Amino acid sequence: MWSHLDANMHMRHSAYADFAAQARIVVLDRLGLDLKAFQHLRIGPILFREELVYLREVGINEHLKVTVELTKSRPDGSRWSIRHEVFREDGVKAAVINVDGAWLDLGKRKLTGLTDELVEQFNRLNRSEDYEEI
Repeated sequence: MWSHLDANMHMRHSAYADFAAQARIVVLDRLGLDLKAFQHLRIGPILFREELVYLREVGINEHLKVTVELTKSRPDGSRWSIRHEVFREDGVKAAVINVDGAWLDLGKRKLTGLTDELVEQFNRLNRSEDYEEI
């Protein structure tokens, strides 16, 4: 989109992070970790680190594919790392985004865990080939 471009006429750096965040939310939603569940429990995902590695340019009106894989996680899902890969429509990998996160209790403003049911749903997230339990 026009709003995703920078002065060099390619996708601006922060748009990659936006696409990764949207892909994460879509995948979590499909697993049952949706906004309604988060609002009910008064929790939400929080990031500690976000690393973007830019590999190739993305131009205007290109269709993108963004993958979501769990690379690290505690057994209870309380801490986790996710890798996103952004592919252009020609199949070329344009970027890799790695994030480390956890769950935030929105009332106490402290880290928290998921309910047993949500842990089970979170553990269905696709795992990377190099996945490790932490």
